[in-house]
Amino acid sequence: MKVKMLARLHNDHKHIAILLKILQNKQQRLESAEPVNFNLIRDIVEYMQSYAEHSHHPLEDLIDDYFKQCHPEGAPVTQLTDEHHLLIDTSTQLMSLINLILSDVPVANAQLSELLRDYVALQKKHMIFEETTLFPKWQAMLSLEDWQKINDQCQERLITDPLFNDDDNLLFEELREYLQKAED
Repeated sequence: MKVKMLARLHNDHKHIAILLKILQNKQQRLESAEPVNFNLIRDIVEYMQSYAEHSHHPLEDLIDDYFKQCHPEGAPVTQLTDEHHLLIDTSTQLMSLINLILSDVPVANAQLSELLRDYVALQKKHMIFEETTLFPKWQAMLSLEDWQKINDQCQERLITDPLFNDDDNLLFEELREYLQKAED
């Protein structure tokens, strides 16, 4: 159970890192005044909002809350929750700005470029904190029985990743096609 839950979180991070690399590339293109596909940026942010913010982060929050109850001395007090809230706020700002652009409202490239740069940096910093600080503590200090309890609590929050899966879901179809072309 322990390995499965942490493996899912690590796997999510690998997928998020792929998308962050694309966003970073789009940010650099904006900075260089090159054209970018704003629909692709919107799809990535929408994915982050629909999957990462509604399944991945709540799963981490649930594990962290459980961990704090069992080991209050071993947990950073509110860093995880604070970072999750900051990421939600930033992705909301980013989505609002992209929607303005897609609605033909003039927005300075520099404004979107700066917000994209900040968002990517926040996400990367957040994942490094989790991978180097939280996940190792969880793995070392939670028992198999703890992981079973966590798993039971998480079942209603776990959703299938709408982008990185093998089903025929048409959600994020354009983004999925972009990723497939990038791999070729």
